[in-house]
Amino acid sequence: MMEQLPTKEQILQWINDNPGLVAKRDIAKAFGIKGAARIELKRMLKELEAEGSVAKAHRSYRGAKELPPVTILTILAPDAQGDIFAKPMEWTGEGAAPRIIFIARKGDPAMGAGDRILARLSSVDVGEYQYEARLIRRIGSNPLKVLGVFRTNAEGGRIMPIDKGQDKEWRVARDMTLGAKDGELVEGEVVGKRTMGLPQARIIERLGDPSGPRAVSLIAIHQHGIPDQFPDAVIAEADRAQPAPIKGRDDLRDVPLLTIDPVDARDRDDAVYAEHDREGGNPGGFIVWVAIADVAFYVRPGSALDREARKRGNSTYFPDRVVPMLPDVLSGDLCSLHEHVDRACLAVRMRLDANGNKVSHRFVRGIMRSAASLNYEQVQQAVDGNPDAVTGPLLEPILRPLYAAYEATKKARAARQPLDLDLPERRIELTDAGEVKSVAFKERYDAHRLIEEFMILANVAAAEELIRLKRPLLFRVHEEPSPEKLDALREVAQASGFVLAKGQVLQTSHLNRLLAAAQGTEFDELMNITTLRSMTQAYYHPENFGHFGLALKNYAHFTSPIRRYSDLIVHRALISGHGWGDDGLSAQDTDQLEETAKLISDTERRSMAAERDTTDRYLAAYLSNRVGAEFTGRISGVQRFGLFVKLDETGADGLIPIRSVGREFFHYDQNTQTLMGADTGLTIGLGQKVTVRLAEAIPVTGGLMLELLSLDGATLPAGRGPRGPGAGRFSPRKPAKAAARDAQAKRKVVRKRK
Repeated sequence: MMEQLPTKEQILQWINDNPGLVAKRDIAKAFGIKGAARIELKRMLKELEAEGSVAKAHRSYRGAKELPPVTILTILAPDAQGDIFAKPMEWTGEGAAPRIIFIARKGDPAMGAGDRILARLSSVDVGEYQYEARLIRRIGSNPLKVLGVFRTNAEGGRIMPIDKGQDKEWRVARDMTLGAKDGELVEGEVVGKRTMGLPQARIIERLGDPSGPRAVSLIAIHQHGIPDQFPDAVIAEADRAQPAPIKGRDDLRDVPLLTIDPVDARDRDDAVYAEHDREGGNPGGFIVWVAIADVAFYVRPGSALDREARKRGNSTYFPDRVVPMLPDVLSGDLCSLHEHVDRACLAVRMRLDANGNKVSHRFVRGIMRSAASLNYEQVQQAVDGNPDAVTGPLLEPILRPLYAAYEATKKARAARQPLDLDLPERRIELTDAGEVKSVAFKERYDAHRLIEEFMILANVAAAEELIRLKRPLLFRVHEEPSPEKLDALREVAQASGFVLAKGQVLQTSHLNRLLAAAQGTEFDELMNITTLRSMTQAYYHPENFGHFGLALKNYAHFTSPIRRYSDLIVHRALISGHGWGDDGLSAQDTDQLEETAKLISDTERRSMAAERDTTDRYLAAYLSNRVGAEFTGRISGVQRFGLFVKLDETGADGLIPIRSVGREFFHYDQNTQTLMGADTGLTIGLGQKVTVRLAEAIPVTGGLMLELLSLDGATLPAGRGPRGPGAGRFSPRKPAKAAARDAQAKRKVVRKRK
């Protein structure tokens, strides 16, 4: 224990050495301050706050000289030593802005005094400066990017397009090749003005073998026609954006909202806070805040930014890059809820009862300041008893109430019975060279589920609010399965020994009972896959047809306007409905709502296809050096031409051609999704366990060709002749037999009628 109080300098040093928010009690504990001495500590902290040395937020303190990780800088003139420093465009501290040195990388354009850049900052412990800045993009410059294969010649070379049917080429001078070799895939940017002959470009990145992993996502972007180059007018409009003013907004900066995202999050558009409801009349209830970046303030109806965002529909995410819906000056900075900086938001305050049911809600347009930028694993570790320097001070006042509110929402979820599919998600981890380092299934924490539940609550509140206000909006629609798909699911369920009753209005609870019955059995994965395949695809529409999968009557997307245009429309509708400004839903927005819904539903599917193709190519590249190896998996699809298998180890999908399945002819039953051997009666269906050999992996297409070695642990019967001893180990499924007999009978009837 200290015998005397620390100096203000010692307190400030301790605050800056311990990142994140620091409560007064933590400072007192660090310096051994007890009893009446706490009053003196409080006085010293107030003095530090008045001096601008620290900033207070929700009874906690942080160093006032902190900048967000991505920010806009103005380049200063070189100093006497030739070093280039920069100053932040946005600085909320009262003292002098921290010094920032600009670190240029090879290939970065030359910087001059007065240039504005979007930069990524890293804090450094150097006396002369506090941050190092790396260039993301120079503001005001937007060179056209090109992708193609480099071909060398005497003058330097040319970039040949990879897109089929395109004959445009770009000339590359000898001093602009970046050392690229003949046949390499390269990314370039157009330079200079075109006069006569081919346009000129300079190579900015060498991507190596066109079939290599670093080329995968770029090729998918081009093949699926995803716009990845912002027009100059869009960039110019984004670069002119300024932080939103506080005037006319609710001040939420005393509410310790925080963001929880993946560790590699590229944008932060939602923040949450929860506390016990002390207003009375709601015993055991909670107040939950969900605050979302106010993108509508920056992206006005009919603007260049708006037209481009609508055209893109959504951001597209790949393992090594993102194609954003909005330029990075917005998506990565002004619209991203970075910690400790003021950000414009639309927020909803929701009262939940003790069982997690929403009692009421209230929307506001405000200004917030995120208390911390956390990741899922970090939050879960803290709640499980292993907090770090950042989450430690947040654990009791913020994180535990969040989890308590989440526990309440679990009761409401259990009563509502949304579809409970167990489908693990893959995570592809890349090396710095762009090669696949590992493929694993993403771990799911309660921290993930907490954020999901709160986002669903906010989305429901938004839909209900706009219905109340009688305002047009885009609903997120998910209709129930078609009768044909339900019949197919029922066939597979019965063949596996389960029941999905007929003659009743289908509810998600019926499907959940089916999934629960299969859980832990050999048919677990089969029923999850088949149930997923029976679902219709969700889409956007101005009419409300409900959300079957979530078991919700009213649902709209409100929580991700940085990456989804649908959410921006909902934000504008809320702004119009509450009279919060002139940047709400325009007459044109309303007139073309159905057209917009169709457009963004299509762009969503386009992104999903590109992301899936990219994943398949990465997995094929990852497995290409394991040709000949044996893998276990399950049958995930049955077609006339063969079997699709999902491998257990990586989740990759491969094809077993029908010609390599046994030595007999197989009848394909579309209703039951099975193949039945003409000689042995062997029935092969969804979900069965298989052992396969990898025969071929094709990174360019993402294709995997497999050979079937065993089915449910047994080798295949011989077929076409006397049945081998292994034939008895297989029991054809009765529904498949019946279906085959019915089909045969139908064929006979047709022949007789002729």
